[in-house]
Amino acid sequence: MKQQELKNTADSCVQKILKGDFSALPYKHLVVDDFLSEDLAMKCIKNFPDMKDSVWEHEKDVDIEVKSRTRWQSEFDVPENIIDVVRVLNSSLVLKALSDVFDIPKLIADSYFTGGGLNVTQRGGLLDVHVDGNYHDATGLNRRMNALIYLNPGWEEGWGGEFGVYNKDGSKLIKKVPPIFNRLVVFDSHDYSYHGLPDPIFFPRGVDRKSIILYYYTKDKRPISQVNIDGVHSALWVKRDLKDKRGNSEREFS
Repeated sequence: MKQQELKNTADSCVQKILKGDFSALPYKHLVVDDFLSEDLAMKCIKNFPDMKDSVWEHEKDVDIEVKSRTRWQSEFDVPENIIDVVRVLNSSLVLKALSDVFDIPKLIADSYFTGGGLNVTQRGGLLDVHVDGNYHDATGLNRRMNALIYLNPGWEEGWGGEFGVYNKDGSKLIKKVPPIFNRLVVFDSHDYSYHGLPDPIFFPRGVDRKSIILYYYTKDKRPISQVNIDGVHSALWVKRDLKDKRGNSEREFS
């Protein structure tokens, strides 16, 4: 997209964010439908890498995480058209709007794409209820927010794969957000923002659950009310008794 088209897209996205369906319970989260133009959203699907592409990293921890994610290291790894969406979502205009809605000042995008990028869950895949890691090794920043755009045309309720919003200890499902096409979901990332899709999905064979996921950070640490683990930690899983994949509640960092 040309510069002015990108600017116009960002302006449109900002207005949709400010008018989106925002809730503060059980933790802050925002849902915005028809977030991108339909043309741009369809171009993202067209440029989505094939699952045989070497860009994918496959997670196969059978009881907690069965999905695939891209291994981007910079924006130069991002496919055509999808990079336009990334630039819009990481723009100062969108960051400022999200800061205003969530009351989290001075958000910073992740140019390293640590954990962010494209995500795919294939039939039978799942993601156990968990809270995300809290620290970015490359920058020393603190993770504060997750943003997802779903790219699933024709999604039906029986397919599963809804984004699950859970209570403060991850024991009770509060809300399901269907992963419908061109829906933006943004949520507060902290030690009590439990989320996941723990039930294996039943998408039709050959149809994958697709999304774009980006993370945002701040120099400031999370408020004490959002801290359960004092130290640096990776994702902590309910099925692992709030431990990471290595069985630890905290980890080393650089």
